[in-house]
Amino acid sequence: MTDYKNIITLEPGKRSGKPCIRGLRITVQDILGYLASGMTTEEIVEDFPELTREDVLACLAYAADAEKRILLNVS
Repeated sequence: MTDYKNIITLEPGKRSGKPCIRGLRITVQDILGYLASGMTTEEIVEDFPELTREDVLACLAYAADAEKRILLNVS
């Protein structure tokens, strides 16, 4: 699994404190939405040249960890 800790950033004044990619104004939620709509990693990187394949994978890893935390809190 991709280590997202150096890729996903949280800044209170940027995008309302949502998790972003490397301090950019692109959120994890944005990327997950693009993937959910059917875009491929390659298409996302092509549309946003400031992103890398690793950035997209970091979003997936972040989401997987968030889901795991939710499930652990419910149990």
